[in-house]
Amino acid sequence: MSIFTEVPQAPPVAVFKLTADFREDTHQQKVNLGVGAYRTDDCLPWVLPVVKKVERLIVEDDSLNHEYLPILGLPEFRSASSKVALGDDSAAIKENRVGGVQALGGTGALRIGAEFLRRWYNGVNNTATPVYVSAPTWENHNAVFSDAGFKDIRPYHYWDAAKRGLDISGLLDDLEKAPEHSIFVLHACAHNPTGTDPNQEEWKKIAEIMKRRNLFVFFDSAYQGFASGSLDKDAWAIRYFVSEGFELFVAQSFSKNFGLYNERVGNLTVVAQDNDNLTRILSQMEKIVRTTWSNPPSQGARIVSKTLNCPELFAEWKGNVKTMADRVLLMRDQLKSKLQALGTPGTWDHITQQIGMFSFTGLNPKQVEFMIKEKHVYLMASGRINMCGVTTKNIDYIAQSIHEAVTKIQ
Repeated sequence: MSIFTEVPQAPPVAVFKLTADFREDTHQQKVNLGVGAYRTDDCLPWVLPVVKKVERLIVEDDSLNHEYLPILGLPEFRSASSKVALGDDSAAIKENRVGGVQALGGTGALRIGAEFLRRWYNGVNNTATPVYVSAPTWENHNAVFSDAGFKDIRPYHYWDAAKRGLDISGLLDDLEKAPEHSIFVLHACAHNPTGTDPNQEEWKKIAEIMKRRNLFVFFDSAYQGFASGSLDKDAWAIRYFVSEGFELFVAQSFSKNFGLYNERVGNLTVVAQDNDNLTRILSQMEKIVRTTWSNPPSQGARIVSKTLNCPELFAEWKGNVKTMADRVLLMRDQLKSKLQALGTPGTWDHITQQIGMFSFTGLNPKQVEFMIKEKHVYLMASGRINMCGVTTKNIDYIAQSIHEAVTKIQ
């Protein structure tokens, strides 16, 4: 008998299970609206032209080698990443109180930040500090903070299903009622899974309460530039909170906006009160990294670093990002128009009011099941669809399938 006989079978990760089911489906018109990755109008992955160009530069650069990087990562990558998040004219950067930790994607940045907060925030090894995540949120948020040792993970109001938009009054009320020093995970832009973001006035209200009640801000920024096509617009909330004097963390992912999904390129930006605090924070994060992955990989970080630090390549990258964002915006507009033309019951304005890669359709679990089993259109049980999976070639079929799901299944 094996010593591992008692190990239970873990349930599969939903989004990857959905993709596996899609691959096994032999239906001619099958559509995958599940996985969170960009697709061209031919439904193919896209290697950004600027990435191909930089990869060639790296191959031809004889000065590069495969020696270990510093534990906290490639310095020029970390500083450029933080500058993209906080802006060229960031006072915090000029005051030398911003640092970065290269991480294995946005998930790695979240995990290093969560591990640090459990060890050193609100007391030493305080596993009882409440951590608030939006309802709904990316499912990994709960697991990352739970696995980092936090025992009290709570939802905060976010999605108003009735009006298919932001429940700002519920969100503000939760901020008022949360215990002081609670940690709030905020989506910087293009909220996953709803695609619904606070507007600037709502962000100001959120910041006012969080400052007054001493709540910790942990931004998750996975879609900067990808949401609106503008790096600055998508970073507005982060920069506003920093301008208001918050000490905060920003988990950055370059999976979506560089198309570097399997390179695992992330950065944890730390905004501290002053350089002395920053130095001590990073010293402890170095210890966490040492026992987690010990040393980060260089390839993806070099691609991002070379792009961000060269004005010509940076401009080309911004153009590539806008190409992706514009295609998603076009598909949103066309899908809404087609559903309205079909006379599909309900309001579909939320499709164009939402932003970024995902749309929260409002389809219920039974309608989702109909979409998958009868129409071979694969989407998450929550009703979330990846707008990048919508193309000029399949949009009519998708719209008709949604129309049938809504009219046939209650």
